[in-house]
Amino acid sequence: MRARSALVYTVLRLLAFLVPLGILLLFPIFRELPWLAAVFAALIGLSLSLLFLRRPLDQVTGDLAARRAERRAANRRTGAETDADVEDAVVDSTSDERPGSER
Repeated sequence: MRARSALVYTVLRLLAFLVPLGILLLFPIFRELPWLAAVFAALIGLSLSLLFLRRPLDQVTGDLAARRAERRAANRRTGAETDADVEDAVVDSTSDERPGSER
């Protein structure tokens, strides 16, 4: 159910933005300046999510922390770690081939 909590949080955040945007666009001034309606809707959505979406955010971050702990417990390496090791090996091999390079 990890993906479900992230999906729920994402949908709630989108609704926290889209509902105020729709309401603001009903006003004549915001019909002329839709970018201003988007800015206000973003601020309202941020405020709503900080006030009311704490529990879904905690679930998502808890799931991410559990996933990271499982990965560390299984001693699995991420793609970024493997890429970094390959890049380090290439850099080490090119520095050994340079004339006059000392180690």
